[in-house]
Amino acid sequence: MTIKITRNFEENLNVINAFWVQNGYPKAYDQLLDEIENTVLVHLERFPTLGRPFLDRRPDSAEAVAKREQLHEQLARINKSHDVREYVMADYLLLYAIIGKDIYLLSIRHHKQLSFDFMSIWT
Repeated sequence: MTIKITRNFEENLNVINAFWVQNGYPKAYDQLLDEIENTVLVHLERFPTLGRPFLDRRPDSAEAVAKREQLHEQLARINKSHDVREYVMADYLLLYAIIGKDIYLLSIRHHKQLSFDFMSIWT
């Protein structure tokens, strides 16, 4: 499996870095990068399906159902064989997709952030 970083994931990291710099604790960003490099990527390379299936969650609103269907359609256009998963970290939730033989890091959010922005992931 090859792990690829999407533009959206990079932008999420930039926002996280700016947050920690603004709050006077840039070391937290370095710790996050270390955790991604030394733990998350190592685990995903060995066990790509380690994260919990994201698309198996039951939507709890009509809007969530529509967004899930939209995400399925977008992924199907890319590749019929796809799987979107969540990797739970100490303070962050990482969203990734397995498409063919590649793992795409889609988004990373702090647990206190509300949701993933699917529209910006796929543009």
